[in-house]
Amino acid sequence: MPRPHGGKLINKLTRAALIDKRIEEAKELPKVDVSTELRIDLENIAVGLYSPLKGPLTKNDFDAVVDKGRLSNDVPWTIPILLDVSEKDSEKFKEGDSITISSNSENFAIIKVEEKYGWDKETYCQNVYKTNDAEHPGVQKTANMNPVLVGGELELFNETPGVFPQYRLKPEETRFLFKEKGWRTVAGFQTRNAPHIGHEYVQKTALSFVDGLFINPLIGKKKVGDFTDIVILESYEALIKNYFLKNAAILVTLEMEMRYAGPKEAIHHAIVRKNYGCSHFIVGRDHAGVGSYYGPFEAQEIFEDYPDLGIAPIFFRNFFHCNKCGGPQNDKICPHGEEDRVNYKGRVMRQLLSEGKYPDDTQMRPEVTEAILKHKQPFVE
Repeated sequence: MPRPHGGKLINKLTRAALIDKRIEEAKELPKVDVSTELRIDLENIAVGLYSPLKGPLTKNDFDAVVDKGRLSNDVPWTIPILLDVSEKDSEKFKEGDSITISSNSENFAIIKVEEKYGWDKETYCQNVYKTNDAEHPGVQKTANMNPVLVGGELELFNETPGVFPQYRLKPEETRFLFKEKGWRTVAGFQTRNAPHIGHEYVQKTALSFVDGLFINPLIGKKKVGDFTDIVILESYEALIKNYFLKNAAILVTLEMEMRYAGPKEAIHHAIVRKNYGCSHFIVGRDHAGVGSYYGPFEAQEIFEDYPDLGIAPIFFRNFFHCNKCGGPQNDKICPHGEEDRVNYKGRVMRQLLSEGKYPDDTQMRPEVTEAILKHKQPFVE
């Protein structure tokens, strides 16, 4: 099992004996209200998912991440975790002060402010998203962010239970679980879709040379037309129950917003799974991509720039159902031509499912289809 990113698993949760005291202190401090998505990011810092971060980035780290894809101490890091505030809010406090962070008027954290600083959004977008096109969802979000950034160390005294508490585990818990199962090597698999046969093929191929599979769907804000969170979870439960060996795979949710930053986000996703305790991370075609902003294998090629990442990527390029082979294959092992190959087309499967129809059994397991279709509206509207 790899060590946490940066060498130590961060824990910025308030000790139970001090929670009441922090709640009272927070009432007296200047307050900044943040979005639900930002609250989740700050919670992810506190529980160690974003180790080695201890809070939103200070300026030196911000500049280093944007310019080089590394923290100022050269530790790989590609997605800046930021606390953005309005100019009006920034006037409430100065560097060295502590501030209360709330969301929907609920206090949940205190940050010791180290720095307040401005930022160049165009440079940020070009370096993180590789574009300034206003149609890109990450660029759109950045344009709407506040002009002042706050860096400092976080303490979380009010943690949310999570959308699906029974599926939510902290890194210290998953690391303990892997040890209990005797898994020395674990492949992390990220998804925001219900599984089709192609996904199962990739997962089982990875399982052939690691001890366990960590299926880690993203839970949270999604695009219209995406599968709903509950559908993703229940469809994976059906797949694991019917088509995996017992104790070969576990299902744990990750509450984290998609940035659609392509290659930079692929590295970020790998770091998070390393902190969970994964030794390997599965990276497919166009990982974390959107539209045509990134090449189909750019999210794999970027790993060449990070030989010190500390988690091994497993790359899958093109996989498909081969009529002649009689099952799922990939272009490294299947000798047959395009006339025998049927690609796994998520868009086509979603269209059939939206009409209440079953995709072909060579495309999706019937038990998975049943788990999806028992929901009247399996897609985000």
